[in-house]
Amino acid sequence: MAQSKAVLSIPASGGEAGLNRYLSEIKKFPILAPEEEYMLAKRWREHGDTDAAAKLVNSHLRLVAKIAMGYRGYGLPVSELISEGNIGLMQGVKKFEPDRGFRVATYAMWWIRASIQEFILRSWSLVKMGTTAAQKKLFFNLRRMKNQIDAFEEGDLKPADVTKIATDLGVTEDEVVSMNRRMGMGGDTSLNAPLKGDEGGESQWQDFLVSADPLQDEVLAESEERRVRHDLLVSAMDALNDRERTILTERRLTDEPKTLEDLSQTFGVSRERIRQIEVRAFEKLQAGLLRLAGEQRLLPAA
Repeated sequence: MAQSKAVLSIPASGGEAGLNRYLSEIKKFPILAPEEEYMLAKRWREHGDTDAAAKLVNSHLRLVAKIAMGYRGYGLPVSELISEGNIGLMQGVKKFEPDRGFRVATYAMWWIRASIQEFILRSWSLVKMGTTAAQKKLFFNLRRMKNQIDAFEEGDLKPADVTKIATDLGVTEDEVVSMNRRMGMGGDTSLNAPLKGDEGGESQWQDFLVSADPLQDEVLAESEERRVRHDLLVSAMDALNDRERTILTERRLTDEPKTLEDLSQTFGVSRERIRQIEVRAFEKLQAGLLRLAGEQRLLPAA
């Protein structure tokens, strides 16, 4: 639903004063009686009446503000939480079906919460905090559950507390520990942030990160070695005739080797004959590889 000009917008700036002014303004919109709400919803649903939709939205702006206030503990501006909640409200009004028999508030609050929660998850960390429903439930309930079990201390939770939270929320204990640590950090930390205690102020977190990847010179050396081995194998295979090359390739150089029976049917000989050709071809290949490798060592370095 396109936002109607009749829908009150929260000020983009203005700080606490702007927010207070907005909260005062939305109290002026009357709460709709069930019959009036139903008729407005029918006008919007059946005739696309945007004025009716705007009245439905404006009458529920207080609901959005109330829900948004419950998410103040995540360090995000309340005005932004309300703005996101308003988007969810408009989506709820857009999809509301008045003939279902329930009120707009009952239906729209799920859209409001979902919109606010998605905004918090996007804003809290550049890395996704939760991808499954259980992980999102953990993110938005961890603080409350820690308060319930008096787990106020900093750092890792006690094993018994981890077990209780994981059981109550239907997640793994590892997920509880990981989420608690990430939330304790207060979101993402820049790798360019200076290290505490560094008097010169020149050292950054990224300077002390150790990569688990192999060194570039090792990667290059391994790549070059693989290339040399491949070239030697291709050259040594030239010493084999077509039948030897095919049998050796099908038996030893493929991901799914063929059986002696398969090849015996292909070439019209016995399985024992295929085995003999394979052994002879492999010996010829080994000899060729040794010869080529020896010749290569005798070559002057480039």
